Amino acid sequence: MRLRHSLAAAAGAAVLILTMPGSAYATEGDFSYTYVSSAGNEGRVTLHDPASGECITLAEAAQEYTQPPAHSPRNRTDSFAMVFTNADCSGDNFTLRPYTGGASERLKLRSILFS
Repeated sequence: MRLRHSLAAAAGAAVLILTMPGSAYATEGDFSYTYVSSAGNEGRVTLHDPASGECITLAEAAQEYTQPPAHSPRNRTDSFAMVFTNADCSGDNFTLRPYTGGASERLKLRSILFS
């Protein structure tokens, strides 16, 4: 009898975990990068608690022929961040470690995917 109750409780917990909204899988922390505006000025953007498992194309660097790519990423989230040279998480990629991952201005990016 106890085994049946244990199995039922485990099955119920599994169903609850699988039906949790996407925010249960959100990355926690900040990810920042530097971009160059159309006027030639540098700006810095910070993404707070970005979504996991979804490609994020950087609005300030999305257009390949009219906007320079972003650079100098800093990953201060609890997830690995895979940065891509093209929009829509395509092109060459590089992975930044959680909490301490970062790169210089030599690393160019246009989109990000958090694990």
